[in-house]
Order: sequence, then C-alpha cells, then structure tokens
Amino acid sequence: MAKVTSEEYISKIKGGIYGLLIGDALGVPYEFHMKEDIPPSEQIEMTPPEGFVRAHSGTAPGTWSDDGAQALCLLDSLLYKGCFDMTDFSDRLLAWYENGLWAVDNRVFDVGIQTSMALSMYKSGGKPEDCGNVRPDGKGNGALMRVLPLALWHTGTDAELVSDAHKQCLITHGNITNQVCCALYCLIARELLNSSDFDTSLDRAVQKLRRIYADKPAYSDEFLFRLQPDEPDIWIGRGGGYVVDTLRSAVMILKTVLSYEGAVKQAIALGDDTDTTACITGGLAGVKFGYDNIPGRWLDVLRDKDKADKLVNKLIMDISANAGEKG
Repeated sequence: MAKVTSEEYISKIKGGIYGLLIGDALGVPYEFHMKEDIPPSEQIEMTPPEGFVRAHSGTAPGTWSDDGAQALCLLDSLLYKGCFDMTDFSDRLLAWYENGLWAVDNRVFDVGIQTSMALSMYKSGGKPEDCGNVRPDGKGNGALMRVLPLALWHTGTDAELVSDAHKQCLITHGNITNQVCCALYCLIARELLNSSDFDTSLDRAVQKLRRIYADKPAYSDEFLFRLQPDEPDIWIGRGGGYVVDTLRSAVMILKTVLSYEGAVKQAIALGDDTDTTACITGGLAGVKFGYDNIPGRWLDVLRDKDKADKLVNKLIMDISANAGEKG
C-alpha cells in the first residue's frame, strides 16, 4: 500500500479532528428525530430548515456536544502526557463534566446516563479502570465517539494502539463490546491515514485485529461473534446508540460515499443518535477525504474553532517532530 505524502497526511489528520467536530455539531439539532422526520439532504445544515423542531433548541448552531468535547479531552491528555495516561484522561473528563473543559462556551448540555454515573463514581473515589462497569452491560457509543484522536496521535505498534483503545473505554464504558469496537475503529483510521480506499482499509484492519486477538480468547470471541466481520452484508446500521450499530452505520456509509459532506448527511439521515453517528462517521470521512474536502461554510460557523485550532496545531507539530526524528 503506497504511503501518502506528508502534505496529504497532515490533511488527513486535520480532516479527522475537524471531521468529527463538524459531524457532531451538524448532527446536534437533529438528534432524537426519527429518520422519517429528518429533512432532505440538501436542507441538512447547521441551521435546520424553518419549521423543523430542533433538539437542544437553546444551543447555537455550530456547537459540538459531549462527543467533540471528550475527543478533545483525549487529544489534550495525549499531547500533555506523551502517552495514554488513564488518570490524566479521567481527570480531564471529570473537568469536562463539572466545568465544561473543551465544551463550547464551557457549557455541558448533553451527557449520557452511563457517562454521568461513571464520572460521579470516579469523583467519589472509584478507580478509573472500574468506573466504566458501573453498568456492566452498558454498550452505548460513548467511548467510540471520542477515540479517533488516539489513532491519529499514536506512533506505537498496532497491538499497542489496540491496547490503548481498550483502556480509554474503561473510565466510562468498560464492557468488552465497547473495547472491541474502539479497537477496530482505530485500526481502520490508521489504515485510512495511508490510503483513500475504504474497503481495503477495513479488510486490513479486520485481519490485523484478528491476529492481535489470536491469544486473547475473550476478545477474539467478542470480535467474531458480536461484530461478525466475516458475515456478508453485516455492515448495515440504523444510526442508534448501541455501539455495534453505530460502528456498522459508519462503515456502511464509508463504503460507498463520495465526499465528506455526503458522509455526514447520510449519517444524520438515519435519524436517532444523529450527532454521534455523524461524529463517528465524520471522523473517518475526514481522514479518508482530507481537510480540504470539509465544506468551508461549516468550518466558518464552527464555534470555538480557535480553541480546537491550537490543539490541532500542537498535534501536527508533534507529528512533524516525530517524523523528523525517524528521518
């Protein structure tokens, strides 16, 4: 597989971060609506068409939600610590939950029930690696929505990336299903950084994860029987909050879509958990198509973009420095 040029690589990195933030913000006003109630594609914008009953009506257009804020908390922690640090990351999530760290206007307006319970447990002295099992069967998409920065930042082996993808789940979503979905998502993103062909990236990621899990029976079983990656036509999703469905929704869209705009609009058109489906889909679409493929009209109205810019610039500086050291 041919490597992309350094300029293309940086575009993919930026595309991933801004892709998830834009997808999240674009999806916020359409959340909780059934697919039948979503406006036609050409009318899906940061400000919905007149007469559409917006979710989170007190939230200004162009505002990312908990998805984007938690992703930036993860990126901030990685850049500050130089590694995945469970305690530091958990502290930043708690700072988001209580004080709006990395939230637009420092305002938290959309928190999942499991996340709320887990972070309350952490505040009360719970070990971060245990808090995500406050609801042991919880299989929501709250860890998947934030994990992409890990894949974009990581310079370790595939096995090390998978291990860290598992760990970042534990503070809020410890169930093994969540861990496996985050691992596969990260490997897909890593493959897309060096290719624009999604099907090839997906196939390579599946095979890599199969090998990594070869000596981990519990994870291997979960991967093969829950995600069923070898089943024909398995990659079909409905835009729901169940982590496997969310991942399948993103893959379904990325397998055929021709642009970033098309990807996030298709994600929103599924209805239901629109901000998170568009965030997770938009992150991969941003990596696939690059930053310049994200519509400028959406970037122009993304609120608090200047704050995200500083973090993204730091990420690019670190990536460039690492490339120079390897060179």
